[in-house]
Amino acid sequence: MNNNNNNMSRQRRKLTHNNALASNNSGPVNKAFLKILGLVLLIAIFVTGAYGFRLYAQAQGSLDKTFKPLSGKPTSTKIADSQPVSILLLGVDTTDNGVRDTETNYKGNSDTMIVVTVNPKTKKTTMMSIPRDTMTQIWKNEDNNTRKIQKINSAYNIGTENSAVVTTEKLINVPIDYYVKVDFNSLEKIVNSVGGVDVNVPFSFSYGDVGETPSNFTKGEMHLNGKQALDYARMRHDDPNGDYGRQQRQRQIISAIIKSAASAKTFTHFKDVLDSISDSMTTNLSFNDMQTMFFNYRDASKSIASDHLQGYGQMVGDVSYELAPTKEIQRVSNKLRKQLELPHETINNEETKLNRLNERQGFSFDYDGDQEQTYKIFKNNQTSE
Repeated sequence: MNNNNNNMSRQRRKLTHNNALASNNSGPVNKAFLKILGLVLLIAIFVTGAYGFRLYAQAQGSLDKTFKPLSGKPTSTKIADSQPVSILLLGVDTTDNGVRDTETNYKGNSDTMIVVTVNPKTKKTTMMSIPRDTMTQIWKNEDNNTRKIQKINSAYNIGTENSAVVTTEKLINVPIDYYVKVDFNSLEKIVNSVGGVDVNVPFSFSYGDVGETPSNFTKGEMHLNGKQALDYARMRHDDPNGDYGRQQRQRQIISAIIKSAASAKTFTHFKDVLDSISDSMTTNLSFNDMQTMFFNYRDASKSIASDHLQGYGQMVGDVSYELAPTKEIQRVSNKLRKQLELPHETINNEETKLNRLNERQGFSFDYDGDQEQTYKIFKNNQTSE
């Protein structure tokens, strides 16, 4: 049984690596969450159309509802100054284990986390995915780390957008200027507001929330309403590619929303679309920031590089994590800081300390043998160096 477990562990590492590379090479598929921001920036296109000032007023009124500044962080002026910017995209599912929670106000985890850098001078955009299971120290804000070592996707649930932003900053040593959070629980309303979406279902399956009639999906082209789209985006356990398959279907839905939102028929339901956006999104991008980005940064969308933080699949105790090697964290940091025109800095944080301590005890990120390795989370006094 131990050998089987070891083989499964090795297969999991290989699957993680191969799927990550496949996602990295998939081009437009990896741009899907950037298109969430594109859905917002699409409003800037609407305001220049035949609907004129009336649409402008509707857009500003709806999008003003999405504005939520980060507490304790000054409002960035980088967009107004046409400087390179970084944006953390958060995809949040406000359900508990796939069941809608209406009693405890469950905030959900940010199961999709992508750091986007946009440089208007070099006209380049970089998208860096951070795997949701990445082990990291959770920070509530700049001055308060929780001393908890957990999966990075729990940062939002523990301390809202502020925690997700600061925890990501501390992990990769890259300042985050802005964030965009989208709630997948509002996906049903968004899809209905654009008249449904067309997708190519990869395989036949059924899925639905507990107590509800499941949606049935047949391999091939399908037109989905809001509930079907939500079920389609949620299913994970029956997908042969697990969470990677679910993420691909979520990106597929988002791409389809963009296509429907940009169609002529959407203009007749313009206010419904705006209201669905304002109900499902929060950001510290102001309406003026969005307009300025569209006009001054849009050339950067012509050159988009996709990348990811490559983790090492490992059980730590009874929890499955993605462990990021120090050299990989450093590589990601260097790449993003270069895009932001920031100097190189050597990373020294709780994650790199844990890596050093475990490597001293024989753990190797390059190991490819049959015996299972042990990675340990040390007590705080042992990680102080």
